[in-house]
Amino acid sequence: MKKLLALAVIAGGVLFVIKRNKAAKAEADLWREATAPTERPLGAVSTNGSAPTKAADASRNN
Repeated sequence: MKKLLALAVIAGGVLFVIKRNKAAKAEADLWREATAPTERPLGAVSTNGSAPTKAADASRNN
């Protein structure tokens, strides 16, 4: 009985580590995709963090 319990604990630990590694890989892939440079600007979104010229001019007209 003790051997079965030990085997179950070891199997649970292995499955936990595998699940954790898959989650870490998925998070790394998502982060890599989110921070990858784009080939062209995304419409009104600035790639360098500053406001686009059109958006700045539109706010001054109000």
